Amino acid sequence: MKEYEIIRSKRKTVALEVDRDGTVKVRSPLKMKETEIEQFVSSHKKWLENAVARQQQRREKEVERTPAQIKEAKEELRKIITPLIEKYSALMGVKPEAVTITSAKTRFGSCSGKNRISFTYRLVDFPPEAVEYVVVHELAHIKHKNHSKNFYAYLEKYLPDYKERVKLLK
Repeated sequence: MKEYEIIRSKRKTVALEVDRDGTVKVRSPLKMKETEIEQFVSSHKKWLENAVARQQQRREKEVERTPAQIKEAKEELRKIITPLIEKYSALMGVKPEAVTITSAKTRFGSCSGKNRISFTYRLVDFPPEAVEYVVVHELAHIKHKNHSKNFYAYLEKYLPDYKERVKLLK
């Protein structure tokens, strides 16, 4: 088992996390004994091994780009998403205040409380059906600011096969 970093804080529970670089962190209450932490880590060994392996696979799949290539990817994505945003905005009766393309690594898209939506340029590496899903997902957040049952019912109204599309992003 890989080494891990212990981060103690005023919390009541213990938790494990694996960073993108594969670093394992244990977040624990201030007074939790070292032996209890070791036991906890040991009891979650299988989960940890899988999580470390998943992060390794993600790193291997990541495409390294130069700044010029990133700029090109952003332009390409803009051409792909603009007609999708126009189509689904009209269908759904929503309108984003602004659309930006970022270099985010941990999320495909986001919608702010002010209805500004963002997408990572990395979406250009995914099939069109996956990109369409992310666009509709973020537009749905203009109506529903959470991931409630109502949100998913609304999403399904416009993309009945959204669950299959989510799999394309994995």
